[in-house]
Amino acid sequence: MTDARSYLFYQSRNPRPFLDRGEGIYLIDEAGKRYIDGSSGAMVSNIGHSNPRVLDKIKTQMDKATFGYRLHFRTHPSEDLAAKTVAMTPEGLDRVFFVSGGSEAVESAVKLARQYALTQGQGTRYKVISRFPSYHGSTFGALELTGYDPLRKPFVPMLAAMPKIAAPTTYLDRDNLTEEARGLKYAEMLRDKILEEGPDTVLAFLMEPIGGASTGALVAPDSYYARVREICDEFGVLLIYDEVMTGAGRTGKFLAAEHWDITPDIVAMSKGFGAGYAPLGAIVARAALVEPVLDAGGFLHGFTYAGNPLACSAGLAVLEELEEQGLIAHAAAMGDVLMRELRALMDNYPFIGDVRGKGLLTAFEFVANRETMEPLPKELDAHARLVELAYERGLIIYSRRTRGGTSGDHFLIAPPLIISEAQIGEMMSILRDALDAFAAEAGLPVVVAA
Repeated sequence: MTDARSYLFYQSRNPRPFLDRGEGIYLIDEAGKRYIDGSSGAMVSNIGHSNPRVLDKIKTQMDKATFGYRLHFRTHPSEDLAAKTVAMTPEGLDRVFFVSGGSEAVESAVKLARQYALTQGQGTRYKVISRFPSYHGSTFGALELTGYDPLRKPFVPMLAAMPKIAAPTTYLDRDNLTEEARGLKYAEMLRDKILEEGPDTVLAFLMEPIGGASTGALVAPDSYYARVREICDEFGVLLIYDEVMTGAGRTGKFLAAEHWDITPDIVAMSKGFGAGYAPLGAIVARAALVEPVLDAGGFLHGFTYAGNPLACSAGLAVLEELEEQGLIAHAAAMGDVLMRELRALMDNYPFIGDVRGKGLLTAFEFVANRETMEPLPKELDAHARLVELAYERGLIIYSRRTRGGTSGDHFLIAPPLIISEAQIGEMMSILRDALDAFAAEAGLPVVVAA
């Protein structure tokens, strides 16, 4: 028996049961009901729940020291995690700064970029171009770089406006261009925006290599990535990859940047980096950016828990599990299985208009018409309703409004990287049942196989 009264508040009053324990890809509530964690929480639990090897390493560190302020001591967990992170990221990214979460990582990346510009006598550079839609965090700086209207608009009077370009939503385009040409078209929007703003005022371009919550696992055409890198180099604009969601093996590479052989100037990481075992994030940057900042008096930034030995011991154990269990390659293989299953849904549910993603970061989007990609009527509240129907049946998925937060419905399917093919089948069976129930409620057609 539990007391129904709570003194906590979060985003809404939506009641949830008490969590009892986690086991692999499953979460079990106090009543004994089991849920498949089909979204890894908020795309966090990359190695699953209650991994005994990770827990043992955290407990070992707890017996030694849980906190040592970084200005007073170096710690082996933080140094070892930094070294392991550099070893797993593309060559050239060789300096690490730890934080506690994704918003902190994005803000740290932008602050490093600005302080580097100052060391180069480029004080006029302060604008950070990002994309719409996008998601980069909920703190004030990260929020202004986010392209998601419901979260941003209430705070607009308190924000310093930053320029935006369109996210490469080529699946919505109705033109005669090839995908390669479409990718270049969207990349050229960055060049146009830099020229419009004035190249000597633009500090950085911030992008998710694969879209997160705001665009639902959006993958640009291959041509987009290299051209963006070229444009940034042309104008001396720093390229920042927000890999808070995509990093730590989620997409079948340690960083999503590796799919296109791109080395950004700064990478922001969190979520799967600590995999839910501790609040942890990081930026990984080129030494050529960091050393001038340190020479000029130091990085004017920091958080109390940056480099916390307990969090870093958890992060180190997570990265070791990724390597020792071959989970990054497994994510790529299981991603292929999951993508086939999700695409097969389109044969039965005409209101699924697109399936996209890479590795175990995948999504599908609802539409009223596949030809025009018109979204479903807003009053159906489809993005919230399907989540509830799946939850009732023991499957956790993640959704957002697709078109800037005001319309459209997409659903992220991003289970832990340890998932098996049989468990994908179990997950898809529940998802199909939830889709059938939603279609019946909303009066939408379902095609039954002969």
